[in-house]
Amino acid sequence: MSQVQANLLYTKEHEWVEKLSDTVVRVGITDFAQDQLGDIVFVELPKEGSTVTADDSIGSVESVKTVSDIFSPVSGKVTAVNSALEGSPELVNSAPFGEGWMVEVEISGADALEGLLTAAEYEAYIGNDH
Repeated sequence: MSQVQANLLYTKEHEWVEKLSDTVVRVGITDFAQDQLGDIVFVELPKEGSTVTADDSIGSVESVKTVSDIFSPVSGKVTAVNSALEGSPELVNSAPFGEGWMVEVEISGADALEGLLTAAEYEAYIGNDH
């Protein structure tokens, strides 16, 4: 069974969101997503300073099976990119909620998190074979 962390918010595209402050969130892909993808061999992320829009693709994850888009769960400005993934994309597999995080985004307000799933809602969602 896939790990879901109670303190995070989630999307139906299998990204997680951790609120670091009132204005900054950290984003990554879920344990369920990395498990479905298999061994990740390359991660493409946006550049620091770029503007992202909720539900738009901000990069991709390439595994031995497929290439999948990463969708931004929020709108805002990218303030940090996990450069460790350039040389070690497998961190997304081994620590999707830790060292495998992808970007940090400065959001415009608390309402930017509206519509995201709670851990319980996400667990129910992936439990239904979506």
